[in-house]
Amino acid sequence: MYQQKIISLLPSATEIVCALGLQDNLVGRSHECDFPEGVANLPVCTEANIPDGLSSAEIDAKVKEILSDALSVYTVKKEVIKSLAPDVIITQAQCEVCAVTLAEVEQALENYLDKPVQIISLQPNSLNDILADITTIAEALGATEAGEQLVEELDERVNIIRHKLKFMENKPTVACIEWLEPFIISGNWVPELVSIAGGVPVLAKAGKHSPYVEWGEILAQDPEIIILMPCGFSIERTMREVYLLLQQQGFNDLKAVKNNRVYIADGNHYFNRPGPRIVDSLEILAEIIHPKQFTFGNEGSGFIKFAL
Repeated sequence: MYQQKIISLLPSATEIVCALGLQDNLVGRSHECDFPEGVANLPVCTEANIPDGLSSAEIDAKVKEILSDALSVYTVKKEVIKSLAPDVIITQAQCEVCAVTLAEVEQALENYLDKPVQIISLQPNSLNDILADITTIAEALGATEAGEQLVEELDERVNIIRHKLKFMENKPTVACIEWLEPFIISGNWVPELVSIAGGVPVLAKAGKHSPYVEWGEILAQDPEIIILMPCGFSIERTMREVYLLLQQQGFNDLKAVKNNRVYIADGNHYFNRPGPRIVDSLEILAEIIHPKQFTFGNEGSGFIKFAL
């Protein structure tokens, strides 16, 4: 029986494919795909046009410079893709900063491959969109039953949290910071996850892109909980730039600081990856916002409380 050959140009899509039991079908990945174990051995089909070792401010400036010149933040390695002869390529149209876009894939591969290829493009903005993307990929890859089972399992975990917090009246305000210089507040599905986890998201709206904000706006909101989750940053990477927050005028006067409720989460593996582990991200939020109600075991790996 012929086995479809899949290239995933998204870390979240790679995780979806593997969660569907189709890891052996993967023949190529993006330079950022690093989970689950084993995918690191696959040929790399993209590369970033941003040097390593830059600060948050330098990364932001470089991205803006590249995009202002109508260039791409990423390069598609079309020779590698052609040699892999894929049947399916999964990419996205959600964010031109986060990963290779549909337009870039189509432009790179137009009239280049030796056979027709199905391109699946994802554009999630909400939790339901992420679950729908799992179904879309499952159906396209002939794994409908596995997709239904996976979505059902993820739904059950979400509903456990919803049910436990059904009558919870204490809902603290939560600022989820997606970038530290300049400040960006996490949008898209993150405000929705905060709400499900029993908090009130500030400065960003569910289903809308992550907004740039001024420090004064965060100060004015005076959130009860602050969670740092810079896009693509591990906890250790964020720790190197946490001073950008600490040095802000009025930081020590915030409720979150006074009550020792500042946290750093793994923004690389969670929150910014719209795949199966988005529910892990929800569980991390539930642990942070309502620690007396939830213990999922994520502290120390998925998040830490920042020692002020």
